Amino acid sequence: MQDAGVFSIFNGKVRFFTMEEKKFEQRKKLICDLLDEELYVPMKEKELAIFMQVAKEDREVFKRALDELLMEGKIQVTKRGRYQKAEEKLLTGAFTGNAKGFGFVTIEGREEDVYIPEEEVNGAFHGDIVQIRLLPGKRGRRQEAEIVQIVERGITKVVGTFEKSKNYGFVVPDNQKFGADVFVPLERSKGAVNGHKVVVELTDYGNKNRKPEGKVVEILGHINDPGVDILSIVKGFELPMEFPERVLNQAERVGKEVSEADCAGRMDLRDVVMVTIDGEDAKDLDDAVSLSMEGENYKLGVHIADVTNYVQENSALDKEALTRATSVYLVDRVIPMLPHTLSNGICSLNEGENRLALSCLMTISPKGQVVDYQIAETVIRVDRRMSYTAVKKILEDHDEAVCKEYEELIPMFEQMEELAQILRKRRKSRGSIDFDFPETKIILDREGHPLEIKPYERNTATKIIEDFMLIANETVAQHFYWMELPFVYRTHDYPDPEKVEKLGLFIHNFGYSIKMNKEEIHPKELQKLLTSIEGSDEEALISRLTLRSMKQAKYTVECSGHFGLACQYYCHFTSPIRRYPDLQIHRIIKEQLRGRLNENRISHYQEILPGVAKQSSEMERRADEAERETEKLKKVEYMEARIGQIYEGVISSITSWGVYVELPNTVEGMIYVSALPGDYFFYDENRYEMIGQSTGRTYKLGQKLRVQVRNADRIGRMIDFAIPDEDVWEENEEG
Repeated sequence: MQDAGVFSIFNGKVRFFTMEEKKFEQRKKLICDLLDEELYVPMKEKELAIFMQVAKEDREVFKRALDELLMEGKIQVTKRGRYQKAEEKLLTGAFTGNAKGFGFVTIEGREEDVYIPEEEVNGAFHGDIVQIRLLPGKRGRRQEAEIVQIVERGITKVVGTFEKSKNYGFVVPDNQKFGADVFVPLERSKGAVNGHKVVVELTDYGNKNRKPEGKVVEILGHINDPGVDILSIVKGFELPMEFPERVLNQAERVGKEVSEADCAGRMDLRDVVMVTIDGEDAKDLDDAVSLSMEGENYKLGVHIADVTNYVQENSALDKEALTRATSVYLVDRVIPMLPHTLSNGICSLNEGENRLALSCLMTISPKGQVVDYQIAETVIRVDRRMSYTAVKKILEDHDEAVCKEYEELIPMFEQMEELAQILRKRRKSRGSIDFDFPETKIILDREGHPLEIKPYERNTATKIIEDFMLIANETVAQHFYWMELPFVYRTHDYPDPEKVEKLGLFIHNFGYSIKMNKEEIHPKELQKLLTSIEGSDEEALISRLTLRSMKQAKYTVECSGHFGLACQYYCHFTSPIRRYPDLQIHRIIKEQLRGRLNENRISHYQEILPGVAKQSSEMERRADEAERETEKLKKVEYMEARIGQIYEGVISSITSWGVYVELPNTVEGMIYVSALPGDYFFYDENRYEMIGQSTGRTYKLGQKLRVQVRNADRIGRMIDFAIPDEDVWEENEEG
């Protein structure tokens, strides 16, 4: 039974409240009415609470009401911390700093970020929630604004390298967007020495004439100690590594073996032959697949671990899972959404073990159409734990030893490959876009140093699982859309018309074109473009520009479609161990299957799901950024040992300050404009080219280029390339 309560998510923080807060909007209106009174004198928060007779137990709710009114721009805070009615229309958003001093503010619902010049930052730091005033005119390419109020500090702790002077210390932040070193009095340094990686808590944010000040609260280790580099990133992104004791205790209590009582009322599929197919090192196996034939139709089963059986709504486990919202996969570790007791234990579909599942059982025609399906609570038993490598060796390499080991399963694997190709062809025919840019696989030694960096291989086996998960996600999303029940969808909006128009003008130079209808483009047009450029010299160039014209996928409660997959209905159903949206919709699915989605429950989900979608999208972005940062760090470390060596790469991006080049192993570095040989270069942003003013020599996206590694900067996580002198080629070429 669910606890009586609701939660709210504000600035990425999950907060839980009682049901009485349904009067929340009324409370906000009372505050606005008071501040609007002619006789009102601006008060501080505590004074305002006393004046409005807010009980102590309601102070947190009162503070949230003030925060939301600030976010909405209806009230403002003076420099002395007093609340008053907003004097003019101010916009509120999140500030993203830049090492060069300027920044951008992202405002919810506004298409483009607002540019904040350095002189208008006014003491804001990266991550702060700020109120801004738009400046007249458009001096640059973007709307400009000034920051007039810092609503809430986004960063309270900074991770960086400690440097000690005679009478004081300071911390150089790892995150260069923070934009200032932090002064630390020696008595608050916790004994840190030069080169220590530390977490410093900010005690004063400083001003124009004074640096921010802080105290060291944790020493992570020396900069050269194994694992400290990744730990610094973990701390910098405030990724929660340890689970609270009550969460671990709860996981231990619920993580018992499946009993016959647990199986009661479920469809018994333990006699159905099924397998898991994952990477060799995967431990949280949350999806299994089965396939058989019924005449000419394929009977595909996608079986997903029933995690909600062990993670009850509003339990300590559930609240912690929502706070994390996703597992984070870093180069040397996984930070899971759920404790290992569950994710690697009772919720993992281990070979030969009885497991509870939610199954999507589909009948698919030879043309790839789902002609019938059933979503059911099931009990399953996986026959074999397969790896991508083993399935590839069976289907692609026809390896004799592996084929003999899995002889009885080969007919099913061959049918799986056949069905996956049919599903892929059907998706492609409707316009689904497949960008085949390689992901990175980094192999580390025991101390965390990179031994090898290479593209992650997509093969027949990985594609089979991708195709089966996609069709299950579509089927579940469509089913619940037509039931008109509250749900969490995975959506991907149409690209910005201006970006597509710019792409269209650019590709016209190469003899290609795309059609737009009423300022919208069908995904099939972009897919046709990508097909037409396959194998051409400009393939890499146009593929990258097409990808950049697209928007970011997110979680929403509206089913607005998925542009990239060219489908109207899509959700994430297949990974409840590592993604909270999947866990959330499993809960809804089970309630619907059991006939428990009454009016109260529907109202409950309508209330909480927007917050779930927002939190999940934000935490997904945080995880992606952390994963990228750890990859960049290890790539820099890898290239440190290869300074002076020469490679051939492809120009992956061009900016006004230089040319980015990507190597075949996915490592990317920059050639600064000043390092381009023999000419004065300028950047043509319409043609994505760097052009020499006197010689006309050009560098453009997708162009192959030989580069020499000149520098690798771990602090800035940047690799510098240069155009090599011709006379060094013969003696020093690699790669």
